[in-house]
Amino acid sequence: MEIYLVRHTTPRVEKGICYGQSDLDISDSFELESKEILEKINFDSETKVYSSPSKRCTKLAALFNPIFKEDKRILEINFGDWELKKWDDIPSEEMTPWMTDFVNVKVPNGESYVELNKRSNEFFNEVIRNAASKNIIVCHSGVIRSILAKLTETELKDSFEIKIVYGQVSKITINKTTEVHISI
Repeated sequence: MEIYLVRHTTPRVEKGICYGQSDLDISDSFELESKEILEKINFDSETKVYSSPSKRCTKLAALFNPIFKEDKRILEINFGDWELKKWDDIPSEEMTPWMTDFVNVKVPNGESYVELNKRSNEFFNEVIRNAASKNIIVCHSGVIRSILAKLTETELKDSFEIKIVYGQVSKITINKTTEVHISI
């Protein structure tokens, strides 16, 4: 079984803005970025395609197959009160506890990385149980890091060492003996 984790292309957002579940559109580089992504994956009409409901993901998922399944569990982290604020404008009394323990501390009116990890891996395990021979999951860096951290037995606090750039494709191969091979 092959599972491709695909990070969305560059979103249309000013640098320095905090965003997670905000429904950002794609940037003008979408056509070029998506072409490069499509060339990296051998897919056909039998390939199962899953997507975060975010516009920046669904537009790419539709290029793989116009009939894809959206799942809220693979949305990016919910930054709650911080969504669409400049990082520099977030009060230090809110930011400091989160920066000290971003894994467990919830963003005000948002969620923690542990919560994202739980829902992302619940989704991923379901895909494995019901998977076709080839699957594509179009989602976000936090979700991808969370899944790869579990597969590589990396602690969540260290998972940001796994670099995930816009448009990155990570291929996971699971064979019959449940051996897992990852190529990033």
